[in-house]
Amino acid sequence: MDENDLQPIVPRDVLVKQGISAIAYLSGGVFLLIMAVGAGRGFLGILLSVIALVIGIGALLSKDQVDKKPGLVLTVAGVLGMMMRFRIPFLQPVAGTVLGLGAMGLLAAGIWKGIKFLLGLKSRR
Repeated sequence: MDENDLQPIVPRDVLVKQGISAIAYLSGGVFLLIMAVGAGRGFLGILLSVIALVIGIGALLSKDQVDKKPGLVLTVAGVLGMMMRFRIPFLQPVAGTVLGLGAMGLLAAGIWKGIKFLLGLKSRR
C-alpha cells in the first residue's frame, strides 16, 4: 500500500473555492498596498477609497457569509483611505498603519489559502 493511497482526495468544488479565495485575498492585499501608498495623494486617493467603499459595501450586502469578511475589510479600508486623504490630524498616521497591516494580513491569508489549494490539487494526482 502506497502513502498516496491513504490521503483523501479533495473534491473539485472545494478546490475551486480555495483557488478563488486565494486569488481574491491576494488581489485585495495588493489593492490595499496600492491604496496605502496612494491614499494621501490627490484624486487617486479619493478614487481608490471610493472603489474600496463600493466593493466593500457590495460584499457586505451579499447573502454569502464568506464574502462578508473581505467586504468588512474593504469597507474599513475605504474609510481609512478617506481619513488619510482628508488629513485628519490624529487619525492619519493610525489609518496608514492599519492599512499597511491590513494589506499584509490579506497577503498572508492569500498565500496560506494558495498553499492549501496547491496541497489539495496535489492530492488529486
